[in-house]
Amino acid sequence: MKFVADVHLHSHYSRATSKNLNLEHLTTWAQIKGVEVVGTGDIAHPGWLQEMKEKLEPAEEGLFRLKEEFLQSVQEEVPKACHGRVRFMLAGEISNIYKKNNKVRKIHNVCFAPSFEALEKLQTELEKIGNIRSDGRPILGLPSRDLLELILEVDPECHLIPAHIWTPWFALFGSKSGYDSIEECFEDLTPHIFALETGLSSDPPMNWRLSALDNYTLVSNSDAHSPQKLAREANLFDTELSYPAFFDALKTGDPESFLGTIEFFPEEGKYHYDGHRKCEISWEPKTTKEHGGVCPVCGKQVTVGVLHRVDLLADREEGVRPENAQSFTSLIPLPEILAQVYGVGVNSKRVQKSFEGLLAALGPELSILQEIPPEEIEQVGGPLLAEGIRRMRSGQITIEGGYDGEYGTIKLFEKSERDSLSGQSTLFALELEKGSTKETQEDEGESIPAGHPPERVRVDIAISPLNEEEREADRLDTNTTSMEDSVQRQSNQDSPPQGLNSQQQEAVSCTDRSVVIVAGPGTGKTRTLTHRIAHVVKKEDVAPENILAITFTNKGAEEMQRRLETLLKTEVAAGVTIKTFHSFGAMVLRAEADRAMLDNNFAVCSESDRRLLFKMVNPDVPEKEVDGHLDHISWAKNHLLTTDSPGLVNVYRNEFIEIYKQYEKGLRERGILDFDDLIVRTVDLLERHSEIRVKYQDRFRWISVDEYQDVNMGQYRLLKVLVGSKTNLCAIGDPDQAIYGFRGANREYFLRFRGDFPDAFMLHLHQNYRSTQPILEASSQVIAEGKGPKGEELCSEIVGKAKLQMYRASTYKAEAEYVVHTVERMVGGTSYFSLDSGRVTTEEEKDSRPFSDFAILYRLGALSKPLEEAFERSGIPYQTVGGKALREYKEIQQILTYLRLIHDVDSRFHQEVLEASDMGRSASPGDIERFLHELREKAGIDRVSSLTEHVSRFINPEDTGDGAGKRTERVERLLRKANGYENRLGEFLEAMALQKEGDEYDPRADRVTLMTLHASKGLEFPVVFIVGCEEKLVPYQKGEEEPDIEEERRLMYVGMTRAQERLILTHADKRFLYGRTMQNSPSRFLNNIEDALKELEKAEPTKKQTVNEPSPQLELF
Repeated sequence: MKFVADVHLHSHYSRATSKNLNLEHLTTWAQIKGVEVVGTGDIAHPGWLQEMKEKLEPAEEGLFRLKEEFLQSVQEEVPKACHGRVRFMLAGEISNIYKKNNKVRKIHNVCFAPSFEALEKLQTELEKIGNIRSDGRPILGLPSRDLLELILEVDPECHLIPAHIWTPWFALFGSKSGYDSIEECFEDLTPHIFALETGLSSDPPMNWRLSALDNYTLVSNSDAHSPQKLAREANLFDTELSYPAFFDALKTGDPESFLGTIEFFPEEGKYHYDGHRKCEISWEPKTTKEHGGVCPVCGKQVTVGVLHRVDLLADREEGVRPENAQSFTSLIPLPEILAQVYGVGVNSKRVQKSFEGLLAALGPELSILQEIPPEEIEQVGGPLLAEGIRRMRSGQITIEGGYDGEYGTIKLFEKSERDSLSGQSTLFALELEKGSTKETQEDEGESIPAGHPPERVRVDIAISPLNEEEREADRLDTNTTSMEDSVQRQSNQDSPPQGLNSQQQEAVSCTDRSVVIVAGPGTGKTRTLTHRIAHVVKKEDVAPENILAITFTNKGAEEMQRRLETLLKTEVAAGVTIKTFHSFGAMVLRAEADRAMLDNNFAVCSESDRRLLFKMVNPDVPEKEVDGHLDHISWAKNHLLTTDSPGLVNVYRNEFIEIYKQYEKGLRERGILDFDDLIVRTVDLLERHSEIRVKYQDRFRWISVDEYQDVNMGQYRLLKVLVGSKTNLCAIGDPDQAIYGFRGANREYFLRFRGDFPDAFMLHLHQNYRSTQPILEASSQVIAEGKGPKGEELCSEIVGKAKLQMYRASTYKAEAEYVVHTVERMVGGTSYFSLDSGRVTTEEEKDSRPFSDFAILYRLGALSKPLEEAFERSGIPYQTVGGKALREYKEIQQILTYLRLIHDVDSRFHQEVLEASDMGRSASPGDIERFLHELREKAGIDRVSSLTEHVSRFINPEDTGDGAGKRTERVERLLRKANGYENRLGEFLEAMALQKEGDEYDPRADRVTLMTLHASKGLEFPVVFIVGCEEKLVPYQKGEEEPDIEEERRLMYVGMTRAQERLILTHADKRFLYGRTMQNSPSRFLNNIEDALKELEKAEPTKKQTVNEPSPQLELF
């Protein structure tokens, strides 16, 4: 059977779409248009899925129809001449924005699912990747190839069709952010692509110019943002009505099954040709090339159109038709033809009335435009309308193509022609006037067979004037936007040299004695350390086993290991011990467990475990005092003050000492250590047992320490005891970046390095390879105002003219919105709304960036909430780092507790935790024990990720409550971490216990990063925002305590020097934080920056918007 299908459109859950995009209105307008198969749109949105499940029921295989209780009221509103069958296919668009091959890619893809079951699975997988709830067309930082892989893994009957492939933005071949070939985009999965959507901006002949597209079926869909726009482009089939038959026709391209497409005239698109609207210059690609792309009026580059992009990729001349080319028909919407017939606007009352009458008399719009003979149309609509449709069918039209944002126009009649013919259409005009009489209104609802002239018929179908929202959506429907000019943006980011600069080379080759290196931000600390290690292995014949490198974070250790593997053979690099201070302590304590009086299977408790244990052993301590006591215990341990230390009484009162003793007793009885014990117990072990100390001094003759300015007393003592008479020590750091005083760190240890190691040589690294000179100057001005010794002044050869942006917001919410809108602009727009609404200009889009280029930094984790809410609303993908660690979330704690009991059957503490919690509450104690026993049998054999998945399903087999998506995403993150440990469960558990705030950052995630200033240490981003630059926040003042201004200044310096190209500092006049409203003045640190480096930006006053009152037109419902 023959039918028309339009399967790419949207629902009311998508941004900038009509609120009428629901299943009822779609069913109505599908019949009015003559479409039988309609895509549901927005299949990634959970809310839309629920609505579909409520209102749709299965029809033919893989298709759905509106349930009878909803259909009945719909049919009452549709002219009987238009009544027809409507089926829905589960289909919707996903926006993929990511970086690949050093270019930002923005690709829209239409995905299809054969069933609600498959769709539910698909949504579960998509929600693990990004936010699918804030926009019907979600933005995912996922390559198109990986999206295709994901949907095929969900169900092999799922399919993907690249959308509107020529649109400059958001398209497979888009000049702004697309590819030059399908294979470059989809790689090994290219064979699973069988159809391409040409979009409103191109028609089949334009696509025929590329022989690479010959084996693909070219499809067309409306991409409708309002129901009235349905079927402005569509597809013609002659198959059985089913999902499999539909896709079989597309896969084979059989002309007997897939009959071709209904097209929009691409010249109507507002960026079809090249040109300059302001200069009234409109060119074809050939003319643009002749002029070198330069406008002769203003001398600037012209805006290049879609036709030009096709011309660039084409390997055929115009007019060549491939053997397997499908047929197509180009149409003009009936209301637009009526507007030309009358010489009035398309939304005028006269056009609307005529449209109603034609539908009632002749049937669906597509039938009128394509099939009904002109003489029948003339009987109802008069000779001018019949002539207009005849000319459209024969291609007798005049087109002025769109360019540089100016829509193209199509003319069917010259004014003189319309005037000469209009006298013949008096009968039609009179018939329409009769339609408004009382007699006609009484005859409302009477059925008139198609093909007969209406006799006093009036139908309640109107093209109602669009409200503001719908008018914007209508404006955005055209899938064409500006192309980039011929000037290619060049990065101002100079990479560090392939080799080493003279200062770095000196540090690497200085191996005859210990060395301390003062290295400011971006000077290549890790690079220098890594090259030095490789140098001593290659040139000094040092065995890798004799080298110890200590990093500040686990992420830093991983990075150093990766770099070392590029300089040495993998197996040689693996011999070097690279640890944090705490992981090194854990390694020693496990190896020497007997002498340390520990079980070699001891567990390291997490922060939440510490808290739980503290409350177990100190039940009388008020809840509000627990965290304070734990902080003091940590401070004491960092200063090596144990409960047996004589000096403890000089610092703390007896009440606290007793609490401290109970806490330590609780740890000992349960055979567990806390994080700080890994240093305390290791120092104690090495200092008390000389033979063990000498053993490790002999083993590690070469020690390198990164971020030495942030060591505390315990770490300092550990290093001192490790350094023997034959040890070569290399310490590197920057006293201007010492930011962990609140944890007991003291930069004095760095400053007195040469006093501790008199033979040490001091070197300085001055050359910055990260930031532009203006950023370095501004950050240097902030740190220069501080007291005490300073690091070395840095220089940068990276050219950058951009000043620091300073933004003052009225409120913290306005500040968050500013950040989101600025990211959106710098990304070059995340949707057509960004571009067409003016939020993003063409100039801004030229330098579009990936989401991973952006970091939003703040002093306190509490400042992240309004930012997270703003990013959620925008749909822009983001990750939050430096707040709550993954292991501290309840669902992750539960999984880790089970895994610990699998690994260590005798863990008393974790058994207590299990019994005191609701983990697996639905299971009996016997069931839990049997489950644990079963997995213990598999431990050491099965992969850690497999065990983790088993535990997750056992604890919470069906998580469908509030926040299920976030919980699922966190469990997925845990599984990804577990993947790297194969069957080494113990190592995985220890790694999770030793995580630090910065370890949560995933540089591979194509997302905006939200993180604390502390967590940003050691990282870099092209664009950095520091929000909340206000007194009492930066510098931070806790209650009435005096802030540590110098450390806060260094923290600000660290944040500023994370920026490579752009630095934006914001503050708000009013902020709600910790339950109260604050009105803080701008941070004093902002005043340290000279005005010449600042670019002040103020919030624009909100414009009052006038909402037009709806005209008294007839509504559809």
